[in-house]
Amino acid sequence: MQSIRKIFTALASMSLAVSSIALFALMLLTFCDVLLRSIFNAPIEAATELTRLAMGVVVFSALPVLSARDGHIAVDLLDFVFNRYGIARIRTSLISISCGLVLWYPANRVMQLAERARSFGDRTEYLGISTFYITWFIAIMLFLTSIILVSRGVLMLFFSNARKETPDV
Repeated sequence: MQSIRKIFTALASMSLAVSSIALFALMLLTFCDVLLRSIFNAPIEAATELTRLAMGVVVFSALPVLSARDGHIAVDLLDFVFNRYGIARIRTSLISISCGLVLWYPANRVMQLAERARSFGDRTEYLGISTFYITWFIAIMLFLTSIILVSRGVLMLFFSNARKETPDV
């Protein structure tokens, strides 16, 4: 169990590192673009498309880790009812499973769009980067998030202490 936990922790760290590097690159790009635009009246031509690509990497590389840590925004209006009857764990696990199953459809659809972009040879406007690379990345991260949500929900449903023992990745 410890080796599996180490593997998941390493994968989560790698995913967050990718997200952090992309966010830093996005910050640096924005700073340089504003500086060049203001001082020399020479903006970075490809800043818009690089920003779009970096935002996709930032959001979708952090999504599996966020889901594993149960870090999604939740409204707790009825928590007292579920806690009173002792079914909060069941509610949370069923929500996690259903969200994971529902997320499978957009992941599959994004994969289809990636394949279509690859077959059409779609490229970005200024730099000519093939768009299917980022689209495949998004689809893979969505599939991974879906698997994590379903696994987490099943573990919470069948093992009462799974929430306490979920690795802090």
